Amino acid sequence: MDDKTPTGPLDPEARRAVMQASRPRSLPLLPRAGQMASEARGKHLPLASEVREVDRECRPIYAVWELTLACDLACRHCGSRAGAPRPDELTTGEARNLVRQMAALGVREVALIGGEVYLHDGWTEVVREIRRAGMQSTLVTGGRGMTAERAQAAKEAGVQSIAVSIDGTEPTHDRLRGLSGSHAAAVQALRNCRAAGIPIAINTQINRLNLGELPAIFDLILDVGAHGWQVQLTVPVGRAADEPDVLLQPYDLLELFPLLASLAERAGAARVKMLAGNNIGYYGPFEHVLRSYTTEKHADSCSAGRSTLGIESNGDIKGCPSLPTESWVGGNVRAAPLRDIWERSSALRHMRDRTDEERWGYCRACYYGDVCRGGCTWMATALFGKPGNNPYCHHRALEMQRQGKRERVVRVAPAEGLPFDRASWALIDEDLR
Repeated sequence: MDDKTPTGPLDPEARRAVMQASRPRSLPLLPRAGQMASEARGKHLPLASEVREVDRECRPIYAVWELTLACDLACRHCGSRAGAPRPDELTTGEARNLVRQMAALGVREVALIGGEVYLHDGWTEVVREIRRAGMQSTLVTGGRGMTAERAQAAKEAGVQSIAVSIDGTEPTHDRLRGLSGSHAAAVQALRNCRAAGIPIAINTQINRLNLGELPAIFDLILDVGAHGWQVQLTVPVGRAADEPDVLLQPYDLLELFPLLASLAERAGAARVKMLAGNNIGYYGPFEHVLRSYTTEKHADSCSAGRSTLGIESNGDIKGCPSLPTESWVGGNVRAAPLRDIWERSSALRHMRDRTDEERWGYCRACYYGDVCRGGCTWMATALFGKPGNNPYCHHRALEMQRQGKRERVVRVAPAEGLPFDRASWALIDEDLR
């Protein structure tokens, strides 16, 4: 068992050791991406022969599209292990055709991600096609090469909001992003985009290195005039699975959630929309604060394949862009129309068809199970290879604490080294110390 996982908050010495640790795996980190994608396409076809009513009722309102896996950073917590492009990425013409298929299917907003979007030769043409089709166009960037000229090109193409990833103060951000100067470049990217007239936002992955730096990130949000802040937990997939010392433990949520709630209240007062990602939850005393922007004021079950669509740069289709390729790709747009994949592939039907039988472990008997259904599919699958039991839950951590217990995840086998791959993890139930 690879049990080097910290069992409490990082003290200064432990933090220095993690900050200075070398990469556990050498670059480049994108072997066999094309081969893996082809294997996934073959595995998940053929499609069902009939379309059910539930498949017609569910429509992808929000699409997240990895336009290219090429990247000018090699972030140490990157789930897709971005860096080199996939060998079989869609051409600009194919991408534009896919845009039209998304519009016909009912997509309202397309968020372009990478890799790094601007490294795709036809990225502005894709944005223009999105806007011509009547859909909203947003973009997420690491910001290293978001120059004033590229920001202006994004504005002219029709990008309506750009989110730049900020993962801590300068030393922490640069360590996580794997490049000295990446924080300064990201902040400059925010200023370049705002100067070009594009509304800006910030995305943050939360982990053990930046847990205490969230207030500093919020101060930056106010300084640059960002309109939004999306936060999510770093998930142990891809390169993040290679560095277990960086990941939060389930019991760290006891410290995290009061902090997030206080920041959400500050954000509301400053008219900054703070969005809790799908793996931030669930049903604890601060749920109504963190989900105040929703109708229900609480998290719902996983939206993958119900209202969310994920697209890999070679045209592979998933219900969520972050789910592992090998088990969650429903088809490829070079082999079948998008509508057919959405309505008739088993992988995208999964969340429409899930029952109580899918829940297991602690989540099986949870009071909130009928609504939550095990929380974030991405987090549960990253840990255990299947959905239905997610220890990263505030309600669960609080209940465990009341029993004098806590849960800890320990890596027992490393990841293979592929995009969106996972290590093997054990869940340990132990007495509070």
